[in-house]
Amino acid sequence: MKAVNTLSYKTISANKETVSKQWVLVDAEGQTLGRLASKVAKIIRGKHKPGYTPHVDCGDNVIVVNAEKVNLSGKKWDEKEYIRYTGYQGGQRILTARELFARKPEALVEKAVKGMLPKNRLGRQLFRNLHVVIGPDHKHEAQKPITLAPDTIK
Repeated sequence: MKAVNTLSYKTISANKETVSKQWVLVDAEGQTLGRLASKVAKIIRGKHKPGYTPHVDCGDNVIVVNAEKVNLSGKKWDEKEYIRYTGYQGGQRILTARELFARKPEALVEKAVKGMLPKNRLGRQLFRNLHVVIGPDHKHEAQKPITLAPDTIK
């Protein structure tokens, strides 16, 4: 019986030094909000990479352009509510998706992606890798982002 080379069976765990981060550009024009957000969250988390490690920021930086052209299906523009609390008595504030969109269009995409990230220190760190922009122009041209169509992300 031959001896098995046990060194070839070591599990590789990524860390801050071994992770290779890229910049990815995603166009939100004509995309459904939830489907787009789940794909963007997967890229930010790094689940599309073979070296994915759950407790490490091994995902990519994502730039979402044309955030104002995202779609919501059904009656969600009027029935979807975003609830926050000021901290004072009776301080519960409710905005519909349409009202939030009128105030700050990029907040729809940001809130959808943030809700799909972990609710801990790592999630807050991962959220900083998301850059949502209104319109097709962004300030991250120097990073040479790779353009990805949301339909190609699995």
